[in-house]
Amino acid sequence: MPAPHTLPADDSRDVESFATVLSEELPGHWTIQCHQHARHEEQFTHAENVWDLNEVAAALAEYALGADAHLVRDDGMSLYITVHPRHEEEFLVAAIAPAGVAPEAYAGVREPDGIAVPADAERAARAVTADLLPRYDIALAQVRHNAMNPPQPGPGAQQEQVVMTWLEDGSLAAVTTTRPSAEVLLAEGFVWESAAKAYVLGGDDTRAQAHAVRAAGARLARLGIATVLRAAARRAAETTLPTPQPGARATARTR
Repeated sequence: MPAPHTLPADDSRDVESFATVLSEELPGHWTIQCHQHARHEEQFTHAENVWDLNEVAAALAEYALGADAHLVRDDGMSLYITVHPRHEEEFLVAAIAPAGVAPEAYAGVREPDGIAVPADAERAARAVTADLLPRYDIALAQVRHNAMNPPQPGPGAQQEQVVMTWLEDGSLAAVTTTRPSAEVLLAEGFVWESAAKAYVLGGDDTRAQAHAVRAAGARLARLGIATVLRAAARRAAETTLPTPQPGARATARTR
């Protein structure tokens, strides 16, 4: 597959410094975890469970971003921060979905998609506090409610969910157990591959891939079907998927 787009060599934005100052401006007590990416594939490991199918997901698919930071609040809320690859004076901030939650708990829950913020940490904190955090709170409450009150399926009923896993070659393997979601995946360019036992979306054109993921996620959400993005597997052969139905450094900051 083609190499991902790289950022300009003179891009001097420091994710760690920005995240550190941002943590001091946000309400609450935050721990900072910063990561440098020696390879493009490493950013998917650190971006696992980024709760976004829009601008941040597109940036991760299309660009080698070089670095990211996680801000983790005492109550477990987590934010993902990286540079905005198309705007030199901005960063991207996204929510991170809670770990250890069954995928079906996300069914019908709208992703609290990330936002672009200015490099001025004070202004960025105001945008995150006014826009992203309230939507994140609502989505978290819905997911936690669903996890504590799982639906009781009738005989033969299936949980509606789509799990997308980044593979080492940059493609996406999507697994589903329902025909409606399979039809959405096929309509958005995924191809059933019996060897992988998944619907696979190639990564030869990262821009088209990102568009297809956003479009599929939006259509699935309208059907009340959860979409979960997983980190890249170390080797594609190690990826174990169920058979579908065809059709760091850390420092503490507070204020």
